[in-house]
Amino acid sequence: MDWKIEYDSRVLREMKNLDRNVQQQILDYFDEHIEPSQNPRKYGKELKSHFSGLWRYSIGNYRAICQIDDENLSILVVRVGHQNKVYEKPL
Repeated sequence: MDWKIEYDSRVLREMKNLDRNVQQQILDYFDEHIEPSQNPRKYGKELKSHFSGLWRYSIGNYRAICQIDDENLSILVVRVGHQNKVYEKPL
């Protein structure tokens, strides 16, 4: 069972500001771990507070905040950033 990984347009803009190696590391993480997984939740952590209902994945010093849609087997990446800054603003 392969999951479809989608990136919000804001995420694509945010990623352009990251180092190319970090960009590739994030894309590889989703391609190698999340997309082919039977259960993508085992790699992440459910968020609370104003990010309730979303999941985060740790990729080195960076975090990806995602919305998981079990019905359509898709994961929408809604924010990517350094672990110290990614939670600063609500979505």
